[in-house]
Amino acid sequence: MKHTKKLASLLLALVLAFALAVPAFATGETGSITINDAVVEQTYTIYQILDLESYNASANAYAYKATSAWSAFINSDGIKGTYVEVNAQGYVTWKTGADAAAFAKAAQKYAKDNNITNQGSATATTTTVSFTGLDLGYYLVDTTLGTLCSLDTTNPNVVMEEKNEVPVNVKTVEEDSTGNYGEKNDADIGQTVNFKSTITAQAGAENYVFHDTMSAGLTYTGVTGITLNGTTVDASNYTVTAPAADGDTFDVTFTQAFCDTLKANDQIVISYTATLNENAVIAGAGNPNTSKVSYGDSSNTKYTPDSQTKTYTWDVDVFKYTMNSNTETALAGATFTLSKNADGSNPIALVSEGNNVYRVAKTGETGTVTEITTDATGKFTIKGLDADTYYLTETAAPAGYNKLAGPVTIVIGENGVVNGTTGAPQSVNEVKVLNQSGTELPSTGGMGTTVFYVLGGVLVVGAVVLLITKKRMGAEQ
Repeated sequence: MKHTKKLASLLLALVLAFALAVPAFATGETGSITINDAVVEQTYTIYQILDLESYNASANAYAYKATSAWSAFINSDGIKGTYVEVNAQGYVTWKTGADAAAFAKAAQKYAKDNNITNQGSATATTTTVSFTGLDLGYYLVDTTLGTLCSLDTTNPNVVMEEKNEVPVNVKTVEEDSTGNYGEKNDADIGQTVNFKSTITAQAGAENYVFHDTMSAGLTYTGVTGITLNGTTVDASNYTVTAPAADGDTFDVTFTQAFCDTLKANDQIVISYTATLNENAVIAGAGNPNTSKVSYGDSSNTKYTPDSQTKTYTWDVDVFKYTMNSNTETALAGATFTLSKNADGSNPIALVSEGNNVYRVAKTGETGTVTEITTDATGKFTIKGLDADTYYLTETAAPAGYNKLAGPVTIVIGENGVVNGTTGAPQSVNEVKVLNQSGTELPSTGGMGTTVFYVLGGVLVVGAVVLLITKKRMGAEQ
């Protein structure tokens, strides 16, 4: 079988290796264990639990005794009388109907808890792993991949088929504009980002730990829930550590009792959140979040490949200008707000970073502004923006210039394209805003006022003449 998935947990294999043919003592005879379909890079370890003292294959008679390292295990409560019977001379027989898989798991735990010496260990470089020159007996084969029990009483050269697969971890992030989860998303600085990691578990899982590492632009805010095949997992089945001692942003460690309940292809979904912060990378490589799962024996821990998402945020450059002799000339003194509303309401709070650069403020951040006034360069940059439609509103024009009649629409699209389309991804390097000056009225030294002065003088003289004339006429009468 082909192993394209990554993870599962422990392979416990119980192998009974015997000689063939005539009655004989097993002394001097050796056998082998071969594992087909082994998983490359997984380590297989064998332990001899029972010695085969002698056997008679034709009579189906076998005499087993526990090895010195395993005598305490074989004679312990829960093993003796449940899985095996042990007589007064120490000979061991299998109890009819006993669960070989459960026995194997108990043996695997005993080996690790008591640091039992193994009889061989090999890391698979191909899909076949072989152990040769083994004393005949009853063996436990332990690996980080699930449980497989194989009992063979007819041949000292036993062939086992690896039937388990490694677990798989797939990380996704929510794009807020669609609600869909995928490999990337866009967000404003200060926005909550939702993540999900899905672990495809395998039977015989051992020491499952989920590891997550966030880049500097993401601030971890918590695990919001864990489900198994759609059903909420009780918090008693795992521990969340943040920050983790191993340098991860946070770890989720599942109890072994929970791991023991897992079946092949069970789906564990871990949901958690982060906030895009002021350290976020603008455009470029984005802000990665990486996860993986460790599993298996703590002395030989294995990891799934990294699974990564990226959260992007963008910026916009603005240039305020007027035309002077057909030349674009920067304008100082224009004041703007940026909003996601077409009427300019609820302007976005910003934080000045100096040099005409502003970033979107985080929730609750102090020292924020909503208006930007251009200096002599006529330029400013706003960064930390989601892919969305924005409205740049001029709230005050430079002295002597007309204020814009309406807002300037700015669209940040796929991959940070500004006022462009996917089909025309070149977009624009900066959003240019042109201001026109008002019409110049006649000045106080112009001919227009002179006419008024002359006309006024004439009227005054006329009035005086008229007044004198009337007085004379009255005197003559």
